[in-house]
Amino acid sequence: MKVLLTGAGGLVGGALAPLLTGIGHSITRVSHLQPWPELAGHDAVVHLAGENIAAGRWTPERKTRIRDSRAQMTRQLCETVTKLASPPRVIVCASAIGYYGNRGDEILREESAAGADFLAEVCRDWEAATKPAVDAGIRVVNLRFGVILSATGGALAKMLTPFKLGLGGVIGDGRQWMSWIALDDAVGVISNALANETLRGPVNVVAPQPLTNREFTKTLGRVLRRPAVFPLPAFALQWTFGEMADALLLSSQRVEPAELSAGGYRFRFPELEGALRHLLGKQAP
Repeated sequence: MKVLLTGAGGLVGGALAPLLTGIGHSITRVSHLQPWPELAGHDAVVHLAGENIAAGRWTPERKTRIRDSRAQMTRQLCETVTKLASPPRVIVCASAIGYYGNRGDEILREESAAGADFLAEVCRDWEAATKPAVDAGIRVVNLRFGVILSATGGALAKMLTPFKLGLGGVIGDGRQWMSWIALDDAVGVISNALANETLRGPVNVVAPQPLTNREFTKTLGRVLRRPAVFPLPAFALQWTFGEMADALLLSSQRVEPAELSAGGYRFRFPELEGALRHLLGKQAP
């Protein structure tokens, strides 16, 4: 299969490309800032590109870039491929569990309603932007990623230094749910979505065992053999990061991978401790 991969230089794209080439696919890599290459002749598109949402405070200008880099770029891509003589058979497009907003202890599945905050609106527009491809009969999979765990990037990488120094702790009151996925499974799900022709529409890309932030913190401290007793108060995060703190650090999303489970996807790392030990190279005592 010839696959066009956008966001190839990002955390997920960088891990996905060698996986796909290793199983025989041909990859056309597109970084976030590049213009679209020649789209004809591709059997599939994996669209991961988008402005980094955690790179700084959400000023009005940054919020516009975040939205446009997802919804506008995705719509442009989908409208372009529908005009090809031989369009791709499948488009796998990133989305996020931010779609659901802050939902407390509610169990969230793919059919759950969207939230009402900024990230929820972005994700809703992002997924709606694939409609031209859906209307043209192309199979579209909207992957709602949870917190992707990797030692080399993303949320976990940012946590490691304070935890290793014994300065880690819960965020806010620690009761917010964290729905996570190991990087190995994140790319595994994308590969599965390319091959599994029954998979379409929204798909929650999260491990089957979400945890509260307090449970996550306790597990990470145990794996690193470090105390985790220094909390980060909600007011301090809100003062430092503004709206972004509420959406990314304090928001609660208890998400189930219902579509993946129904489709028989086998997680390499269904439990957090096993995932962390693998990612961080820590053997069990």
